[in-house]
Amino acid sequence: MPAPKPFSMIREFQLADWFTLANALCGMGALFSAMTYLQTTEVVHLYLACGLIPFALLFDVLDGRVARWRQRSSAMGRELDSLADVISFGVAPAAIAYACGMQGLFDRILLLFFVASGVSRLARYNVTAEKLSGGDGKVKYFEGAPIPTSLLLVIVLALAVWQGALGKQLWLGVLFFGGFQFHPLALLFALSGSLMISRFKIPKF
Repeated sequence: MPAPKPFSMIREFQLADWFTLANALCGMGALFSAMTYLQTTEVVHLYLACGLIPFALLFDVLDGRVARWRQRSSAMGRELDSLADVISFGVAPAAIAYACGMQGLFDRILLLFFVASGVSRLARYNVTAEKLSGGDGKVKYFEGAPIPTSLLLVIVLALAVWQGALGKQLWLGVLFFGGFQFHPLALLFALSGSLMISRFKIPKF
């Protein structure tokens, strides 16, 4: 049995895969920054968390362009892309929202729904992409909103940070049901999640 070679898997990476990994690293950086804000309450960390998500989107776009330019794609690359998107456009925005103050029980339920919807959306895309491509290898439309559209939620949160609308000052205030907090702003995440798992056909440009 031959001895395993160190870094053998990394040698199989295509150039596009490195852009995909950069996407995932931006998402993880946003998560770390959101957690650091909760530890320190220094707002700069929330700005950093929000600011990393547009870079994640940039790398997400570039990995597809690079793959088409080099005409090299792989099943592993597609799986990497989905996993990176879950981190950067699913988990990270939910963590930023939590850090901004959506910490009540009902807030958490809506944030969990948002993440679950994003995961489900990506899984559905992976298993239906071949059918949607019509045999020419190019997907002409999305079913449901793509998960990177969560960048719009991050922009809303960044504006809230800029205006100091954090915690109890979150836009739309706070309600109480059965002694548990609920921030109506969290409904934006419920809406985003619902659009992701919908059957609406969105043209792919």
